[in-house]
Amino acid sequence: MSYKITIELSDRDLRHFRRELKRARDAVGIADDEEIIAAATDVVGSLRRADLPDFIGERLGELETLLAMLTDPDWPLRDAERGPVLAALAYVCDPEDIIPDDIPGIGLLDDAVMIELVFRELRHEIEAYEDFLGYRESLPRRPAVGRAADAVAAKLARRRAQLMARMRRRRTGERARPRS
Repeated sequence: MSYKITIELSDRDLRHFRRELKRARDAVGIADDEEIIAAATDVVGSLRRADLPDFIGERLGELETLLAMLTDPDWPLRDAERGPVLAALAYVCDPEDIIPDDIPGIGLLDDAVMIELVFRELRHEIEAYEDFLGYRESLPRRPAVGRAADAVAAKLARRRAQLMARMRRRRTGERARPRS
């Protein structure tokens, strides 16, 4: 038998989690992006091998999507777009965050909440990236050479530009709307 627990986070709660994200990013200020990404990749690998509560396991895919967005050479993000993702990864890599990770059963609960919040806040970026992945996957698989390779690269560049423009337009429109 499973239980569903719903938690409503107020604006004050969300500000608290955002401060914790900023604190995590500031705490690893001496670490560069690659170090954070490497540490997060290690954490994901160890979590994949662990017997996890479902509420964590269900968010591993989201965490892997965030990592993929940062490391995909065909999907360069601006610093402002990379920042929240890196902050979330830094938070997940910190074993002494709001709830220390070594507390059995609940130690990763705050990490799951943080991943979920970041995933929701970056939904436009993630949607665009997933659309890009689908488009890239739809292109011919055979190795392209010469003009064929140039044509594929040009198609990818056009699609990436369209999706990134859509992503930024939606993000700007969302910020312009008053919050309820």
